[in-house]
Amino acid sequence: MRGIKEKLRSISQVKESMSTDPFGIRPGEVAIELPEDFDAGVYFIGRIRTPWTTREQCPKNARESDAPCTIEVDARYAAALTGVESCSHLLALYWMHEARRDLVLQAPRHYAERRGTFALRSPVRPNPIAASVVRLVRVDGPRLEVVGLDCLDGTPLIDIKPLPHPDGSEDRHPHAPSLSRLTAASTMCERRGALRRSAPPAPRPDARARARSALLG
Repeated sequence: MRGIKEKLRSISQVKESMSTDPFGIRPGEVAIELPEDFDAGVYFIGRIRTPWTTREQCPKNARESDAPCTIEVDARYAAALTGVESCSHLLALYWMHEARRDLVLQAPRHYAERRGTFALRSPVRPNPIAASVVRLVRVDGPRLEVVGLDCLDGTPLIDIKPLPHPDGSEDRHPHAPSLSRLTAASTMCERRGALRRSAPPAPRPDARARARSALLG
């Protein structure tokens, strides 16, 4: 019973946050009625600390930012960071908790026409999950100093994953596949395919040869 009450409270909080959204709905945007219940849940594993406290201050995207930020992982998940110092870059997944979730058509200021939510990187989406590739600067216990985020201070953290280095060189992580290795594997597959396509077809035996083979057979 307690779980049901908490779930209903969460749904009502989502709808309330959309009704009080200071940005509102722009002309031409389309909102839908969200389902009455969630299909799954997530655990927030920490919080992200950034210099920005309002949405207007946040960079348009993480690539535009070189501001130092801190990923704070909750103590219960601290052991999951074992070995993370060997990674040069990480994929950070986080929850844009102040974004509305009911728009399917949006009218961004930098586009001349409306675009569907799934054709945009906007935080406004049914599940407001954002992803950024961050450069790991330093590890201090459960705190990761990184560069490459674009979110509000206090944004909930969903997950962290290692990545190969974006310039294609080998990542320091021993198990991270490099882009150069992936490219080499793709090139090898293409070459093999080209060889198969260029190889002449095997000659087909004529009727007389097939009959002789059957008689000797």
